[in-house]
Amino acid sequence: MFQQMNIQQNFPEYNIPGKQHHDFSPYESNGGSIVAIAGKGYAIIAADTRLSSGYSIHTRKQKKTFKLTDTTVLGSTGCWCDTLSLTSLLAYRMQSYVHTHQKTMSTNAIAQLISVMMYNKRFFPYYVSNVLAGLDEEGNGVVYSYDPIGHCEKTTYRAGGTAGALLQPVLDNQIGYKNQNLAEKPEITKEKAISIATDTFISASERDIYTGDSVVICIITKDGIEEKTVQLRKD
Repeated sequence: MFQQMNIQQNFPEYNIPGKQHHDFSPYESNGGSIVAIAGKGYAIIAADTRLSSGYSIHTRKQKKTFKLTDTTVLGSTGCWCDTLSLTSLLAYRMQSYVHTHQKTMSTNAIAQLISVMMYNKRFFPYYVSNVLAGLDEEGNGVVYSYDPIGHCEKTTYRAGGTAGALLQPVLDNQIGYKNQNLAEKPEITKEKAISIATDTFISASERDIYTGDSVVICIITKDGIEEKTVQLRKD
């Protein structure tokens, strides 16, 4: 029996007639990209609105940013059912925290909570790309990025999703000033950060079929969260 199975695996043409082999994967990438930039007194996070599978577009108007508090927004792309599962569980855990401690979670606490939640699912991980943006205790912007099993990195800018490899080098150049001989790095204003995020998505939509239609930009300041929508190409 073992020898027969070996022959079938190494030589597919010798498969038994009538035998069927069914593949199943619990994961599916529904596309989408995220960009987050943090600065003094502000943080912005932007995500496109295209939700697709392969060459099929399910909807062109799906927001991928989730307002968690008045100073914190999560951007999540990837397998959409995993995104909904993670964010609904996160909302429950945050509500439980409010009832227990009589206060809203800080951005830093939310970042740690997401890391723990994802690590708890490390043997069957959420197939998502998460970027968290918000304000810290001093009122300045901060960005947290994650890998699928919950490793968390604190930074000032990050790109993720299907076009992350296209977006990150632009941010490295325009925000991080990588490999530039500058005596002093200029401070990135809120208006410039919004402009850079918009330009990066316009460029990504030209190269990535899973990024397009429009981009929703959440601008986080001490006064609250403002949303801005910019149209992208729709083909």
